Amino acid sequence: MHKVERAIILAAGIGKRMNPVTLGTPKPLVKVNGVRMIDTIIKALYQNDITEIYIVVGYLKEQFCEIWKEYQGITLIENPYYATCNNISSLYVARKYLENAIILDGDQIICNERILISEFCRSGYNSVWTFEETDEWLQTVKDGIVTACSRVGGGCGWQLYSISRWTAEDGRKLKKHLELEFEQKHNTQIYWDDIVMFCHSQEYQLGIFEMQPDDVIEIDSLEELISIDNNYVKYREKGLA
Repeated sequence: MHKVERAIILAAGIGKRMNPVTLGTPKPLVKVNGVRMIDTIIKALYQNDITEIYIVVGYLKEQFCEIWKEYQGITLIENPYYATCNNISSLYVARKYLENAIILDGDQIICNERILISEFCRSGYNSVWTFEETDEWLQTVKDGIVTACSRVGGGCGWQLYSISRWTAEDGRKLKKHLELEFEQKHNTQIYWDDIVMFCHSQEYQLGIFEMQPDDVIEIDSLEELISIDNNYVKYREKGLA
């Protein structure tokens, strides 16, 4: 068994699909039913004794100073590339902290704190089994090992979520591959997950951490936000959406 020693929360993005809500607020700091999304992540990490937390910031970065003041163990890492590069740049600037780490997107709501437990067997992503067709990334798993991943989705597979754990060994590999892709190949427009799933998949033997669909909520658009918190319907009614 391995144990998570630190967490990296990626929170640098602009969140354009949730405009106009995100015009003045970074997406992870948007309140859903009165609670900021990132608060659900930090509190769930604390519940699992993961208190060394790095938050990668960029868009409206100064607003995250409140998070730094409110919680102990928080370190803010600035991503100067957030406006021109994909999220590979956010993990690249946090690459020193990848060993025995859990990596999460900051714009999700953790509903079940147990999905962030610190003990794990092998590197890999929190995943949900789906029989239905999906356009999300879908993994094929055999004997507990991920053997393939479809970036265009499909049916009957393990849907990948933006929560992943990495052993010390795989963390070192990931650091090396981030530097190769970002510094040498200038491959700045990919997701960081492309590195382990496609660019260098042969160098990783990933597993999955099984969870249920209602354990986490991912909000990708204003309409999805409204469906969960009706307080935001005013943006649609005023013709702002």
